[in-house]
Amino acid sequence: MPDVSRSKVNGSQRKARATKNLAKAPIFDAKAFLSSVGTGKSTLKLARQKTLFRQGDSADSVFYIQSGRIQLSVVSEHGKQGVVGILTAGDFFGEGCLAGQPLRMASAITLVESTIVKIDKQVMIGVLHAEPTLSEMFMTFLLSRNVQFEADLVDQLFNSSERRLARVLLLLANFGKEGKLETVIPRISQDILAAKVGTTRSRINFFMNKFRKLGFIEYNGDLKVHSGLLNVIVHD
Repeated sequence: MPDVSRSKVNGSQRKARATKNLAKAPIFDAKAFLSSVGTGKSTLKLARQKTLFRQGDSADSVFYIQSGRIQLSVVSEHGKQGVVGILTAGDFFGEGCLAGQPLRMASAITLVESTIVKIDKQVMIGVLHAEPTLSEMFMTFLLSRNVQFEADLVDQLFNSSERRLARVLLLLANFGKEGKLETVIPRISQDILAAKVGTTRSRINFFMNKFRKLGFIEYNGDLKVHSGLLNVIVHD
């Protein structure tokens, strides 16, 4: 007759050891992963106006912004430039490669001194499959950016260039993001604002002067945005 009691004890011991080993397993820290170097991962410290990749380059990695700002822009066959995104700390970009995009659809340039994490495509795919914490963080970012893209489209279709500029400035100041308003925006050229808003530089200059006279903004190198600028969107 088999020793049933001994079998039960051995089973309990194995279960206890398995539970103990599981408890010792390190908890994945998404922020630590995105702030450290390792296999297939590197940190880039870049000065202002440095290009990470150009439109048409091979798409083989994803990028994460630790600090700084990145401009995403496209150029048409006729040389007309359009700014499709201005990203800040906590944002990903270059994620199109994960969906099979072979070439970059836009160029990425630093607007200020920036620290960027570069993650190889296969490494990013592996971590997204293995670590729910990072997957959730990444999905939240993608959904938020999709909402912003839809809002940008509505903005372009229905709002005046003055109202579009006010919205861009508020977004650059992180209005509505985590309940904080970063009133000081690092220097950004009116040419970039014109490309983002979809109007001429002269119109941007006119509206910027108007906003300054109304006390909505201040600028002397860096740009300071006041919450009163929201009135342009609400009451336009």
